[in-house]
Amino acid sequence: MSVLKGIVKKYNDTSLIVRIVIGLIIGAALGVAVPGAKGLSVFGDMFVGALKAVAPILVFVLVIASLCQSSSKLDRRFGLVIVLYLAGTTLGGVTAVVGSSIFPQTITFAKAAASETNPPSGFAEVFHNLLMNLVDNPVSALVNANYLGILAWAVILGLALKIYAADSTRRFMSDLSDAVSQAVRWVINLAPFGIMGLMFTNVSSNGLAIFKDYGSLLLLLIGCMFFAVLIVNPLLCFIILRRNPYPLLMRCLKESAVMAFFTRSSAANIPVNLKLCEKLGLDEDMYTVSIPLGATINMNGAAITIAVMTMAACHTLHIQVDIASSVVLCVLAALSAAGASGVAGGSLMLIPMACSLFGISNDLAMQVVGVGFIVGVIQDSLETALNSSGDVFWTATAEYKTWMRQGKELPTFLGGSRQVGI
Repeated sequence: MSVLKGIVKKYNDTSLIVRIVIGLIIGAALGVAVPGAKGLSVFGDMFVGALKAVAPILVFVLVIASLCQSSSKLDRRFGLVIVLYLAGTTLGGVTAVVGSSIFPQTITFAKAAASETNPPSGFAEVFHNLLMNLVDNPVSALVNANYLGILAWAVILGLALKIYAADSTRRFMSDLSDAVSQAVRWVINLAPFGIMGLMFTNVSSNGLAIFKDYGSLLLLLIGCMFFAVLIVNPLLCFIILRRNPYPLLMRCLKESAVMAFFTRSSAANIPVNLKLCEKLGLDEDMYTVSIPLGATINMNGAAITIAVMTMAACHTLHIQVDIASSVVLCVLAALSAAGASGVAGGSLMLIPMACSLFGISNDLAMQVVGVGFIVGVIQDSLETALNSSGDVFWTATAEYKTWMRQGKELPTFLGGSRQVGI
């Protein structure tokens, strides 16, 4: 028993990234060496099944808990911060859709997919599916993993509880949210075994050429994230401040993004961001609220992941995505990303919601999630770095805009004369 405990402790003490990489290598090696050992695929099937089971509950509980405990005391600065959070996240989705249209990617599914999809004929059908999924019975939505219906009912119940719930009820929802998040962490902790099974299935069925597809998909994800953080976000900041945004951006990347890349958690990076806001001379009453809020709703990296993976699934299944449907996908990616879990791989859990717009079955969507975990060794770190550094970037942008309206001097790195401790 002591030996088993030692093995478990060693496993838990090892970085998840290292474990996933090991799972990738073992799965690929077994796929080449013993392609006939089909029993190994059960690990991938069980992992995908566990994700399918926990994801609907995760979305439902987290959104309700977040809304019923949210603060309503927002001044003009907070309003601008929220607008920037949502705008940045939406533009992330736009970047991903445009990038995916220019450089279309495909995914190799472990199971045949042709008979499992019912692609919509155009935007009218996509919009009809959207509306009907929104008003689905909440129990049916949870049972059938209708993420649009889950999100809609979670928002309604969360707002209702915010008005009428007692403090004890809010505490219960917070505890329930923590418990569900812990359950997800347990599932994610076993991801290396699931990834091993998925990689074995894909390599044994398709050969090592499958790495070419995953590498291309990962390059698209990285490219979209770099374009968003280095071009899109600074452009929006310039429109707001009319100042060179790159000195501020570089400070955020240096002191926030680097740490977030390794922690892979926006929540874990909150203390780092609070300290950076203090160095930037921001109002403590503002950033102590906006930074935790940003860790929840400022998710442009997550929006990119959701949109790129959904577009890849559509290209694989030969589903035509017209301009109107692309707009809906960008908005939905932004809205769903704002509800992404704070655990590693949280944005991947919301891919089925976007896939459902195009008639892609939940079984296939969860296979897309599995592929997301394979590329997530790098993707999730970059996504978190983009998300978390953006919390400070947009908070500072809103604060400095208020300074300009009030006639206050901006920091020296934005062309003003005010000294701030960096």
